Amino acid sequence: QVHLVESGGGLVQFGGSLRLSCAASGSIFSINDMGWYRQAPGKQRELVASITSGGNTNYADSVKGRATISRDSAKNTVYLQMNSLKPEDTAVYYCKTIVRAKDTGFLYQYWGQGTQVTVSS
Repeated sequence: QVHLVESGGGLVQFGGSLRLSCAASGSIFSINDMGWYRQAPGKQRELVASITSGGNTNYADSVKGRATISRDSAKNTVYLQMNSLKPEDTAVYYCKTIVRAKDTGFLYQYWGQGTQVTVSS
């Protein structure tokens, strides 16, 4: 089993910044892709940014230039730095990882519990 613990959400003013963290722990042999998704009220969950084990990144058009995803493989942690925040960034942010299990060697997908980000105008 793998657990993801997210942190860093909260209330931020328009134009502000925040940094989200997501740490994975448990039966981990290796971690492939890691990513951040968000879901606003009444909307579908959408990709914000993702990063491969090799460090290749992908961003949603809505956050390009304002977000930076990074990872610390030694700590099994992924970060999302977001700047110039807008009210439309308000959502619950979820971390997702693709983990190769230590015991079976199989790949599994895990989601974090979500952290609320609210941007006030």
